[in-house]
Amino acid sequence: MQQVFKDHQLCKQDSPLGSYIAPYAAEMRGKNYPQQTIELHVRLIADFSQWLAKRRITAQKVNAELFQPYLRARARRRRPTGCEFRALRQLQDLLVREGVVPEPAPPAATPADRLATEFHFYLRQERALASTTQSYYLTFVSEFLRERFGAGPVDLSCLCARDVTGFVQRRAANIESRRVQLMTTSLRSFLRFASYRGDIDTDLAACVPAVANWKLSTIPRALPAHQVELVLNSIDRNTAMGRRDYAILLLLARLGLRAGEIRALTLEDLDWKEGLIKVRGKGCRHAQLPLPTDVGEAIADYLRNGRANTGSRCVFLRVRAPIDGFQGQSGIGSLVKHALARAGVDAPRKGAHQFRHGLASQMLRWGASLSEIGELLRHRSPQTTAIYAKVDLASLSTLALPWPGGAQ
Repeated sequence: MQQVFKDHQLCKQDSPLGSYIAPYAAEMRGKNYPQQTIELHVRLIADFSQWLAKRRITAQKVNAELFQPYLRARARRRRPTGCEFRALRQLQDLLVREGVVPEPAPPAATPADRLATEFHFYLRQERALASTTQSYYLTFVSEFLRERFGAGPVDLSCLCARDVTGFVQRRAANIESRRVQLMTTSLRSFLRFASYRGDIDTDLAACVPAVANWKLSTIPRALPAHQVELVLNSIDRNTAMGRRDYAILLLLARLGLRAGEIRALTLEDLDWKEGLIKVRGKGCRHAQLPLPTDVGEAIADYLRNGRANTGSRCVFLRVRAPIDGFQGQSGIGSLVKHALARAGVDAPRKGAHQFRHGLASQMLRWGASLSEIGELLRHRSPQTTAIYAKVDLASLSTLALPWPGGAQ
């Protein structure tokens, strides 16, 4: 780093941030940032250190309140690149870990925030809902509380049916029907939680408007087997990204894993000796599935020749820095969307779940029973698997009554 920045004043150890440049750069290299990005960030920190020196501010006084004044001053001299604030936050994190500055205090929580936190604990401990479901519930409940109470005190006893129905009507106008149903379910759950705590006396959960939802009314949007093979064959397995994507798509196609289950896989979940893979499913339920040969070979190829050498225990990592596991299920969904486009497959849906539906439909054609499909897909209830009976045309044809009058 001294060689790269030998002419820069920050290389002097007596500058405010001089002794932290090398650890900062080493940390970025450890996260597999490109060298060009590392140099860009370090030059920014160097400039920030000069700004601090002119104002006689030491490293021990660095905090987030200094970032905006510095960035405004920098913008008058240089065109912003878009990475400035992220670089400064990384610097602050480093200084906290080094013990130079204290941990920044979190923003003051409002009464609505504290109640949402208690509701989150209830969802996790009492309801044992999946983390994704918890996140959806909290999103809508937090919006409801902020809209009704703002940053002030929260008095649930003053809620009335008009507050609930009005919120649903306003939000339903801007979101799709499936999310409207999720919103109403979230509100009912929260209002029952409030009633359980004794915060409300009336059954406001009954006031939440119902959303039309006929069970088994839809047909699973399955990706046909020939299109699955098209997608798999379109992957360039000579690159690190290609090896990763191929292994993920095989897990979707051969085992019907959900996107969240793939994101949650760790290296400890792979039992190479027994040929098993542990899957963390919905509701904190764990299951062990046999690892098909082609899936195991694809994962092993990625681990040996594509996966970055990091301390992360996630099986599948992001390709771009910072190198770590996927932040959410959307990363898997984006991967699937690009794979479909690359293969020229115009599927009605672009998400990962259609591979799961495709596997179930293919198993039906092979003669598997609904109970066997439910066992592989780890369904809690047989009713969840029953929807696949709609795509079993061979069995359904035996139930069809003859047309009155015969064929015309």
